[in-house]
Amino acid sequence: MLNKSNQILDREAIRSKIKRIAFQILENNYKEKNLYIIGINGGGAILAKNITVELIEISDLKPNYLSIKLNKLSPADSEVVLSDKITNSEDAVVLLVDDVLNSGKTVFYALRPLMDMNLKKIETAFLVNRAHRSFPIAANYTGVEIATTIQEHINFNWSDEGFGVYLE
Repeated sequence: MLNKSNQILDREAIRSKIKRIAFQILENNYKEKNLYIIGINGGGAILAKNITVELIEISDLKPNYLSIKLNKLSPADSEVVLSDKITNSEDAVVLLVDDVLNSGKTVFYALRPLMDMNLKKIETAFLVNRAHRSFPIAANYTGVEIATTIQEHINFNWSDEGFGVYLE
């Protein structure tokens, strides 16, 4: 059971953050013809789908949605699978999306399938940035930055009941 007193973002706040992130992406990529929004499995994929929908609603961009699957608990030992191919990679701009940026480890390993491509640009987007970096990953777009201890956890509930972001 989620404790509502620990809620950081509710449905309306999440929607607002997604809209703001989409506008920022548009401002920096409005001329791009080959934009890929790639969500890391779980909350990252859900967030990426929502950003893609928002970009389509607010612009003439036609972003491609893809997903990356990996084991978030042990990314170094897991296979990293991109859901589809990126065409014309030399003209492709990739936005890699995850729900929380903490140490940067998950995103670092999620870059594996993109490493052999000659991409134009890679950017990152996160709903929550906790800033406990162990890996050289930076956030280009962030919904909210939260100062937390290493022992605290950010939990997402994407279901209708209790929809929101919680600090546990």
